[in-house]
Amino acid sequence: WISHYRAKGYRVLAPPYPGFEVEVEAIRAEPRIVAEVTVPAIIARLEEVVAALDTPPIIMGHSAGGAFTQILLDHGFGAAGVALNSAPTEGVRVVPWSQVRSTFPVLKSPANRHKAIGLTAEQWQYAFTNTFSEEESNALYERYHVPANGGILWGGVLANFQPGPQETWVDYHNDQRPPLLFVSGSEDHIMPPVIQRSNHKHYKSVAAITEIREYEGFAHLLPAQPGGERIADAVLAWAVDHAR
Repeated sequence: WISHYRAKGYRVLAPPYPGFEVEVEAIRAEPRIVAEVTVPAIIARLEEVVAALDTPPIIMGHSAGGAFTQILLDHGFGAAGVALNSAPTEGVRVVPWSQVRSTFPVLKSPANRHKAIGLTAEQWQYAFTNTFSEEESNALYERYHVPANGGILWGGVLANFQPGPQETWVDYHNDQRPPLLFVSGSEDHIMPPVIQRSNHKHYKSVAAITEIREYEGFAHLLPAQPGGERIADAVLAWAVDHAR
């Protein structure tokens, strides 16, 4: 979507997580980069980038980035936000079977909280590209797959069972939050529509705009799926219309 939006004349920033300033191959060779990153460090990096801009940007995030988008908006950053196939923020307790199967390689052992855990090509296809052909899925696996951060995944699970606000906490009653759009692919296995609907319903503010859209036939890796450009255009139009 970066090149798609740039072709329309937009300036697009895609800041890497701390330590992720290298290519995929380097991260695979040194998974410690993944294992050591934390949610607070990621949020601090993203807030630093956004705060340095002359005007508040439209913020978009996919998967875990969808949760980070919600956190940034809750902290007062951005003109509007789009959370694509978003990971849930604290308090969302819906856990469908497809999500359990998708994340089982990481969550099967508490010891993985301190590790970076990779997926096989078969596990990747079920979790990310279940609507793609095997050839397309394998090509995307070779291009984009890096190990998952066990600490962040386990932290998301445990957040709902520990007292006090955790790393993915947001104020669902925040009337000052910029507008937020949830986007869900109907065939998403990791973050299926039921999670997006639950996350959307948690927002109780009447003053802050919160909407949700679901697109039929799209998997978790929605931005890479053929036909995704029409979704890119639709959500951008929504964000522009609602930006403050």
